[in-house]
Amino acid sequence: MSLGRPRVHHRRTGSTNDEARTLALGGAPHGALVTASEQIAGRGRDGRRWAAPPGSALLCSLVLRDPPELLSLRAGVAVAEALDERARLKWPNDVLIDGRKVAGILVEARPRERWAVLGIGVNVAVELAQLPSELHASAGTLGLGRSAIEPLLGAVLSALERRLGDRVEQVLDAWRSRDALYGLTVAWSGGEGTARGVDEQGRLLVELAGAVHALDAGEVHLR
Repeated sequence: MSLGRPRVHHRRTGSTNDEARTLALGGAPHGALVTASEQIAGRGRDGRRWAAPPGSALLCSLVLRDPPELLSLRAGVAVAEALDERARLKWPNDVLIDGRKVAGILVEARPRERWAVLGIGVNVAVELAQLPSELHASAGTLGLGRSAIEPLLGAVLSALERRLGDRVEQVLDAWRSRDALYGLTVAWSGGEGTARGVDEQGRLLVELAGAVHALDAGEVHLR
């Protein structure tokens, strides 16, 4: 397996994505991995903070050279497969179990330089009471012990290795089989409609007033 070597582990760091980006700029090879027991400046999409008590979550970022298209969707499928058959995917980058977010994915790409950093965070042993109060209604946890973090990392890397090489059709089929939003009413900055899956470019399809629109960015919320 090419993913996960070389590996740099930090007891405490600002952001594993920032560390991986520094490695990428310095010429680190495809598959270079940064992990941490604690992040003090972890982030999700749109600059949101990613919070997890020290030693309770899988926090990792990978350097990927010549990344394939639909990288975020590939990563979502791989993480879901490594977690649980109940895991579902909420477009664009959340992994849910029983409707609660247990994992998040953040892709930061440099297309012209042909590399990307893929960040993955999973609440493995997080106690929800320790999270910020604003997350109590939406966050989830696997409820496992801290000793499960390292084996889960191995499972995620193995699943991701497979999915990076899949054809686009295979990725889309796998993603659609775990779609958490299909058929539900969702709202976004441009309106409210019914989620109708994802298209071949990985965009969310929503039906509004008889027409289907494709969203390629932004957040959606369940109604």
